[in-house]
Amino acid sequence: MIYLDHAATTPVPREVADTMYAVLTEQFGNPSSQYEAGLAMKRNVEEWRRTVASALGCEPRQLFFTSCGTEGDNWAIQAAAYQNRHLGRHIVTTSIEHNAVLECCKWMAQQGYEVTYVSPKDSSGIITAEDILSAVRPDTAVVSVMMVNNEIGTILPIREIAAGLKAKNPKTLLHTDAVQGFMKVPFSAKTLGADFITISGHKLGAPKGVGALYIGQRVRNPKPLLAGGGQEQGLRSGTEATAQIAGFAKAVELRSQNLSETLRRMAQIKTYAVEQLTAIADLKLIGSGEAPHILSVSLSGWPSQNIVNDLSSQGICISAGSACHQGKPSHVVAALGLDKRTAGGVIRLSFGPETTKEEIDECVAALKNHHDNRMPMLK
Repeated sequence: MIYLDHAATTPVPREVADTMYAVLTEQFGNPSSQYEAGLAMKRNVEEWRRTVASALGCEPRQLFFTSCGTEGDNWAIQAAAYQNRHLGRHIVTTSIEHNAVLECCKWMAQQGYEVTYVSPKDSSGIITAEDILSAVRPDTAVVSVMMVNNEIGTILPIREIAAGLKAKNPKTLLHTDAVQGFMKVPFSAKTLGADFITISGHKLGAPKGVGALYIGQRVRNPKPLLAGGGQEQGLRSGTEATAQIAGFAKAVELRSQNLSETLRRMAQIKTYAVEQLTAIADLKLIGSGEAPHILSVSLSGWPSQNIVNDLSSQGICISAGSACHQGKPSHVVAALGLDKRTAGGVIRLSFGPETTKEEIDECVAALKNHHDNRMPMLK
């Protein structure tokens, strides 16, 4: 199998699986138990927290383990809105966010909040800090803007948005979904300026079912996500998913080794893919995404799901957009204002540290064969 869908999920390295297996079979103590096996596991959880927090650039006490990015996004937006409930009931986000943010904002609108959606001005997919800040009002409780778009790889200016908010409306809280940014583009929570940062494990070699939320110091007495036994400083109660957390920390440890070189190599793979793909007739690059691991293109006139199915039959995994769409049209592509033929043919390739030029060559050959031997269907 040639796997070119790392933005959807990533392979779990053997070292990560072995770490998890040891926790499941040998270190299964409950961190809340008071005998030695439980206390030892509590110490382990805190060590794993330090590992992830160090990579994120924050204090361990500011990092709270979650089950996934979706959970972190929902918690952050609702907690920010709760803190600023006396400031106002206005939310600013973008039209190209992950559904975890968009659906949460839709739910907040049903609770009486007004949501402003900022869209890209053109097909580049770029949204500037000025675009976001111009939508902020005195009653804006929270701004939620993703760090890296999961479909087109656009990097959004979180640091500039944070600085602008501080000057314009300092009480407004800022959340960023950094699921596609963490350990893909350089940043530190200490200097980014966001009050909430969502990350997820399975985008970087950890298992599915674990993520984390950074909560900054401007957030006072955060609204708990779950009430119960008091785990995660009383903010997310429930017995810790120790094996998943161990796997998350191990994956972060592995990715941290020579990270700058890994990112440079991934960027080179993306550049090589662009060079090879643009030789195919009718193929267009979509957006101006700068993230090193995401490349969106369109075979204009060829339905994207047909392309995905054809390559899948040859053992090549690519995507027609976010895995969360489950075959539905992409709101991100719709926001770019593309013509119907181009929009209908959009596919995404996303790369990992293991991706090779040989795999890119085979994918390009399969796409060229699809183009040359099948009739276009979109008009």
